[in-house]
Amino acid sequence: MRWLHSTSRLLIITAIIFAATLSGHLHAVEKIIRNPIVTDYGINDPQFTNSINHLLRVPLIGGNKVTELVNGDAFFPEMLAAIQSAKHSITFENFIWRSGKISDQFIEILMQKARAGVAVHCVVDGVGRLELKQFDRNRLKKAGVKFETFNRVHLLKPWDWNHRTHRKLLVIDGKIGFIGGMCIADEWTGNATLRDHWRDTQYKVEGPVVGQLQGVFTDNWTRTKSTVLHGANYFTTLPPRGDSLAQYFQSGPHDGAENARMLYLYSIAVARKSIRIAHAYFIPDDLALGMLLEARKRGVRIEVIAPGVIDHNIVRRAARSRWRKLLEAGVEFYEYQPCKYHNKIMIVDDKWVTCGSINFDDRSFRINDESNLNILDEEFAKRQIQLFEEDREKSKPISLEEYNARPCHIKLVEACCALFKSQL
Repeated sequence: MRWLHSTSRLLIITAIIFAATLSGHLHAVEKIIRNPIVTDYGINDPQFTNSINHLLRVPLIGGNKVTELVNGDAFFPEMLAAIQSAKHSITFENFIWRSGKISDQFIEILMQKARAGVAVHCVVDGVGRLELKQFDRNRLKKAGVKFETFNRVHLLKPWDWNHRTHRKLLVIDGKIGFIGGMCIADEWTGNATLRDHWRDTQYKVEGPVVGQLQGVFTDNWTRTKSTVLHGANYFTTLPPRGDSLAQYFQSGPHDGAENARMLYLYSIAVARKSIRIAHAYFIPDDLALGMLLEARKRGVRIEVIAPGVIDHNIVRRAARSRWRKLLEAGVEFYEYQPCKYHNKIMIVDDKWVTCGSINFDDRSFRINDESNLNILDEEFAKRQIQLFEEDREKSKPISLEEYNARPCHIKLVEACCALFKSQL
């Protein structure tokens, strides 16, 4: 009866978040897009670039270099070295900052730079900073780091907790940026070899698009501090550093509502050959599910890599509840096995890539403040496809037969978890 114990526990967890679900809708954007997006053109048509520029209200601009950094052993040293090189400003926004060894490394170098006269600005989510010790916060502030909390947790205002900043971005001197899914916590260290650590990718960004990253940071800085960052220390002339066409956009309930959801739906609509999705949380709503099915009907190959090991099992159960129709239509599903999986990337037709903080779920699409980098570049896409295929080799394929053979109690749990998919 071991399954009964685990099932009961999941149902209890589901009941506990019921209150969050009710209060969460106070901050959720009403679904504005209710009809499928239909196109008679693909990503190579000028109609696509013209449309995406204006739909997201930031232009695709050329001259950028985007470098993928795979797992903590690669991205943490690069980020710390960039912070060390700062001469004028450091702007940093993240969801989770948890005390520990990697946190200590960031704290020490940020304090050092602040004492040296560099303007250091940090915005951390109110829920995400709960495990950052007061001692660590105090020493940052004492050293001169401008440390601000986005949507501070108040016990008497639980309905406010649900609106979070899930953005993860770092900008140095307005010239070098980092975006992706990582947080400041020890389980992001290493090279995805430990079961309880994360497989994740961060992206180093250089070139004119870094100005857009800085602009997104100033959004929540202004909201939390009521001051405006400006001038050459934050925004400077950025010469070309590469050949990638890129744009960085923001989404959230108070600004750019449904930008994230629109980007994903529109990208599915223009796909003509392939869609590769590697996501920590893949829980498509009915409209997205229908558009993926339509993409299959027009011959688009769709591959999805999802977690095989996940931090919150309720999320995995809710996600799997949405797979049946997709599997029946020939969508290929894989579950990553070595460790927890935190990637957030979609590749369309071997050329169009979106990556950053956005998950393929209602929380990212409607409740969180989010931001993603879009890149239109075959060479960059080719490298991301190679990483996708390497992850796929480490994943277990999920067949329709295996999916249909799930025990009845598992199906029941998944159905219950799916009731709260808008909050996961």
